Amino acid sequence: MADMRTLRDEVAGWVGGDPDGPAGAPAGLSGVHTAVLVEGLSDLAAVEALAAGRGRDLASEGVCVMPMGGAMSVGRYAALLGPAGLGLRLVGLCDEREKPFFDRGLDPSWTPRPEVHVCTVDLEDELIRALGPARVEQIVEAEDELRAWRTFVRQPAQHGRPREQQLRRFMGTKKGRKIRYGRVLAEALAPDRVPAPLDDLFAAL
Repeated sequence: MADMRTLRDEVAGWVGGDPDGPAGAPAGLSGVHTAVLVEGLSDLAAVEALAAGRGRDLASEGVCVMPMGGAMSVGRYAALLGPAGLGLRLVGLCDEREKPFFDRGLDPSWTPRPEVHVCTVDLEDELIRALGPARVEQIVEAEDELRAWRTFVRQPAQHGRPREQQLRRFMGTKKGRKIRYGRVLAEALAPDRVPAPLDDLFAAL
């Protein structure tokens, strides 16, 4: 089975270094046939949590979820991993505002054709709407952040904003919080409440 952590680290090193990419296959590539390109670590956490909830071991299936540190890097990741590079099938998960980067970075003429699944606003928004704000607030309490949440919603900038928007903003106010909630919100989803972009993504894998 492929070592996904090693593969992610090696690819990130190539993207940040040699513009021509790797000279050969990385050590972690063995058995991998598909790369799921996502923006960051919170997306990775959500996809991995949902995979576990569905009883799927993506690594053993030859699927690597690849956080890129921002959608602007999609072209370089695609060049390294796709048909012109390591020959992997490419699948994307992105926010609405990032779709143009994926459109430019993924060539629709590639075989197999890259699939991109787009979240309305972003993944956190999809998860919050799927669960409902009341359930998300219960999760915030279970994560021992009720006091921080109540302090946050008392801020003048939050007055009058919809609860869903407040929750989404709260998750981005502390380092590591989006990653944690990407995981725990995905874990809390009932099978029939999985947002369409995530459900479609898994159907494509």
